[in-house]
Amino acid sequence: MKSRGDVSTAILGRAGRSLFVATILLGSFLLFLVQPMVARMALPRLGGAPAVWNSAMLVYQLLLLGGYAYAHALARVRPWLQAAVHLAMLAVGALWLPIGLSTASQPGGADPVIGVPILLAASIGPLFFAVSAQAPLVQRWFGLAGGTDPYALYAASNLGSFVGLLAYPLLAEPFLSLHHQSAWWSRSYVVLALLVILCASRLPRAERNAPAPPTSPPAPRTRVAHWIVLSLVPSGLMLATSTYITTDIVAMPLLWVLPLGLYLLSFTIAFAARRDIADFLTRVAPITILLFGGIIIGGFNTQPLANLGIALVLLFMASVALHTQMYRLRPAADRLTGFYLAMALGGALGGVFAGLVAPVVFDWTYEYPLLILAAGLLVPQVYLTGWLRDLWWGPRRSLAWAVVITACALLVAAALLDPEGRFAERHQGIAFVLVAAVGLAAIGTRRAYALVLVSSLILFGGWRAVELTLEKGARTRSYFGVYTIRDGEGRRELDHGTTVHGIQLTGSPLRERMATTYYVPGSGIGQALGLAPQLYGPAARIGIVGLGTGTLACYARPGQRWHFFDIDPAVVTIARDSGRFTYLSRCLPGVPIVLGDARVSLTGSSRASLDVLALDAFASDAIPMHLMTREAFVTYGRVLAPHGLLLVHISNRFLDLEPVVAAAARANGWHAAEFYYRPSPLDAEASPSQWIALSRDPRIMAVVTHAARGWRPLTPRRDVPAWTDDFSSILPVLKWNR
Repeated sequence: MKSRGDVSTAILGRAGRSLFVATILLGSFLLFLVQPMVARMALPRLGGAPAVWNSAMLVYQLLLLGGYAYAHALARVRPWLQAAVHLAMLAVGALWLPIGLSTASQPGGADPVIGVPILLAASIGPLFFAVSAQAPLVQRWFGLAGGTDPYALYAASNLGSFVGLLAYPLLAEPFLSLHHQSAWWSRSYVVLALLVILCASRLPRAERNAPAPPTSPPAPRTRVAHWIVLSLVPSGLMLATSTYITTDIVAMPLLWVLPLGLYLLSFTIAFAARRDIADFLTRVAPITILLFGGIIIGGFNTQPLANLGIALVLLFMASVALHTQMYRLRPAADRLTGFYLAMALGGALGGVFAGLVAPVVFDWTYEYPLLILAAGLLVPQVYLTGWLRDLWWGPRRSLAWAVVITACALLVAAALLDPEGRFAERHQGIAFVLVAAVGLAAIGTRRAYALVLVSSLILFGGWRAVELTLEKGARTRSYFGVYTIRDGEGRRELDHGTTVHGIQLTGSPLRERMATTYYVPGSGIGQALGLAPQLYGPAARIGIVGLGTGTLACYARPGQRWHFFDIDPAVVTIARDSGRFTYLSRCLPGVPIVLGDARVSLTGSSRASLDVLALDAFASDAIPMHLMTREAFVTYGRVLAPHGLLLVHISNRFLDLEPVVAAAARANGWHAAEFYYRPSPLDAEASPSQWIALSRDPRIMAVVTHAARGWRPLTPRRDVPAWTDDFSSILPVLKWNR
C-alpha cells in the first residue's frame, strides 16, 4: 500500500512542477520589483544621494538573511506546520499593504547611515521578510512533494528576480505612477499567497511523513566559511559598483538595477544545469579582473560610458566566477536551506561592509579596490597554456618569479616616485601592456597573480588615494559622497566624486573673492545676482540651495539677507569651518546655513520669504530628481515673493533637463528663459554652464533677459511631461538616446 508521500510523488507531475516554479518566479519577481520601487518612493524625503540605494540594498540583504534563517528553521518541523506558519506570516505581512513609505520620521539626530535603513525597514520590513523566505522554503516543499533536484529551481528564482528588476525601469516607472505601482504590487501579493496555499496542499500531512533529519554529512566549518566569503565579495562589489556608476549621472532605478540585475543574472548562470557558459566565464574572470580592475580604479573620466561598461563587465565576471565556485561546493539537497542561509549571511555581510562600515571608516571608496582584490584572490584560476604551467612548476620557476617581482617593483616605483600621481594616466599604453603581459603569465599561480593585481591597483590610482588620505584635510567622505580638495598653482579646487564643485583663486584677498567655474559674472547666475539690487532693492532676500565652496556668497551686497541650504554637514565644514576655502569668511561671514534636505527645509519656511532662490544642488554630476518635480516647484513658488526669481542650474553631461524644467514651468504658470554660458578660451577658471531663470512676473523676466544677449525661451518637448513625486522617467532626457 502506498504511503501519502508516495502518492504525492506520483501525482506531482508536470502540473505540480509548474505550480512550484510559478510560485517561485512570482515571489522573486515581486521581491526585486519592490526594491527600486520603495527606493524611488524615498527620494522626495531622503534626497537623491547614491547612498540611498545602498541603504535600501543593505536593508534588503538583512531582511533576506532573516527570511532565509526563518526558512531554515521552519524546514525542521512537519510539513503541514511549515505551511500553517508561513501562511500566517504572509497574513501578517499583508497588514503593510498597500506598500508605501512609512510616515514615521527618522530618529532625531540620527546619522543617515543608520536612520535611512531604519526608515526603509519600517516601511517594508514585514512584507519583504515574508516574501524573502519564499524561494528556499518553496524549493524545500518541492522536494517534500516529490520533486527532484530543488537546486534547479534556484535558477528560476533568480530569473524572476532579474525580470522584476528590468520590469521596473523599463515598464513600471515609465508607464505607471507610484500609486498604481503600489496597487498592482499589492494585488500580486494576494495572488502569491493563493499560489502558496496551492503549493501547501501538495505537502504530505501524515505524522510519519515529517521531515527526516539530513542523512548527508554536514559541511565542515571551513567550507561554510568559504561559502560566506564567496557570497560576501560579489555582494559588496555590487554595492560598490552601484555607487560608482550612479554618483555622476543620477540616483534612479535605471542605473540602480544594472549592477543588481547582473549580480542576479550571475546566479542564474552559475546554478544552471548546463555548465558550459559558467565554466567559460569562470576561466575568463581572472583576466577580466586583472585588465579592468586597475583601469576602473584609476577613474579616467574622458569616456564615462566606457567606464560604465567596464565596471559592469568587471562585476558580472567576478560574480559569475565566485558564484560558480559556490555552486561547485554546494552540499546535498537535504542541507539546501543551510547552504542558502550561509549564502544570505555572506550577502548581508557584504552589504554591511559596503553600505554601512565603509562610509564611516574610509575617507575614499577603498571598499572598491579591496573587493576587486578579494575577487581576484578567490576566483578559480587555471594556467592559460601548458607552457606557462611548465614554466611555473619547472626548473625556470625562479626566473618567472624574478620577472614578476621586477615588473611589479617597477609599477609600484612609478606610482611612488611620480609627485602628481599621474604616471598611469600619462602613460596608459605602456602601463597597461606591462600589467597585461606579466599578469596573464601569472594566472594560475595565485600568489604571483595577486602581486600583479595589487601593483596594478596601486599604479592606477591606489597610491594617489593613500596620499590624499595621509594629507590632512585633503579629503572627506560622508553619506552623500567623497569630497577632495586639491591645491594647484594659485588655486584650490573642490571635487565631489569626479566633478569639480568649486575653484577658489589664491594669493591675495582680491583673488579669493573672485567667482569662478559655473558662477562667473557672465554666467546666468552671475547676471541674475548682479541685477538683484535693481530688481528687489538693497534689502533683497536671497536663498541658495547647495553650498559647495560658498562661491556665490561673494555676490552679496550690504543690506541683503542671504541663506544657504545644504543637506551635507561635511560640505558646511569644508566651506565654513576648515579654513581651506574663504569665500564665506571674506564675503559673507556669519551667513545662516540651513542643514537638511532643501525641499524639506523650504517647505517649513515662511510664505513669500525670499526674493531670489537659486537651485545648485548636485551630488557629483547628478541632480537630485526630487528637486525637479512639480510639487517641488510649488514649494519654490510658495517661498518666493509673487515677483520673485527662481534660478535652476541644469549643467549635466548625461541629462537634458531643459524640457523637464520647461514642463514644470508650464504646469505651474512660470515664465522662463535659459542661458548657456560658453567661456572664452582665455578664461581658464570659468566653466560652461546652463542656468534657467523663472518668474511668475513677466516684468522681472524682461529685465533679466534684456540685461545681456544670449537668453532664450525654453524648448518644451511633448514626450517629457512635468515630473511629479508620483511619476517621472529620465529615459526621454538621456542625452545619448536623442
